[in-house]
Amino acid sequence: MPYVNIKLAGNSATAEQKEELIKGVTDLISNVLGKRSSATYVVIDEIPTDNWGVGGESITAIRQRNE
Repeated sequence: MPYVNIKLAGNSATAEQKEELIKGVTDLISNVLGKRSSATYVVIDEIPTDNWGVGGESITAIRQRNE
């Protein structure tokens, strides 16, 4: 029973994009590993950008600087 966890910074994906991710990842697991779609779990976590950092800075700060 595969479990896939996708983490996104902030609200960066629409509901339609999330559905496409869930379907695409499920299909990939099924095609590559031969696992049943009904037994594949995909979870999308949206992490607030203040709680996600890279290179010593929060994603919030990086995005504000790049605006």
